Amino acid sequence: MEEKIIRLPERHEKKYWINPKDMAVLRSRLSRVLSRDSHADKDGNYFIRSLYFDDVFNSAYYDKMDGVAHRDKYRIRIYSLKEDVTYLERKRKEGNLIQKSACRISRKLAQQLIEGNPSPLLRYDDPLLLDMYAEMRNHLLRAKTIVDYTREAFVGRVENVRVTFDKHLATCPGSTDLYSSRLLTLSPLDDGREILEVKYDRYLPDFVAAILYDTPTEYCAISKYVLCRRFEPLA
Repeated sequence: MEEKIIRLPERHEKKYWINPKDMAVLRSRLSRVLSRDSHADKDGNYFIRSLYFDDVFNSAYYDKMDGVAHRDKYRIRIYSLKEDVTYLERKRKEGNLIQKSACRISRKLAQQLIEGNPSPLLRYDDPLLLDMYAEMRNHLLRAKTIVDYTREAFVGRVENVRVTFDKHLATCPGSTDLYSSRLLTLSPLDDGREILEVKYDRYLPDFVAAILYDTPTEYCAISKYVLCRRFEPLA
């Protein structure tokens, strides 16, 4: 059964490259002031697989590469290969802020969208689903690239701060088989770096900013979709 759309507030999101050694130090420091994500396993991690969609002109890819201030990315996301819990999401970039809309959908509907059939979306009254229908019909939005990674998250109540380590980024070129547990994946990264993300509402709390200030990182407008799309043809 599809569930009502959820719109999260606009938030700040900053991304950094970080090496494993510095990540270990930062993990220890963050654990003293922030809590582990409640969805994580006993080691503090959880799996994420996203299947990103793009249109006939690869606008999501090129808009990111060109630094377009206002842009959307659509994806279907799961958090386990053993369950059917599936979400359709749109991540919207509005200048320096991001906003995510999400709607839980059935596996059957997800498969229909992956196969390029948006017609079933017309059965629902959710704005996100209807926007997805319009994009698939008018701009030939289609499933393009699988993005896998393991997330380790720390969360705090002040300004809804969230600091994550996104590790073991991988993709399977040529596949849109979202639910397969047998994909032969490879990493688009070859230097051992991982991705640090920092998200918050209005301002970054001082106690978190102080911890991050002297952590060796490289600020960068990282896109997991763009990184993983490197193996896919853009024609």
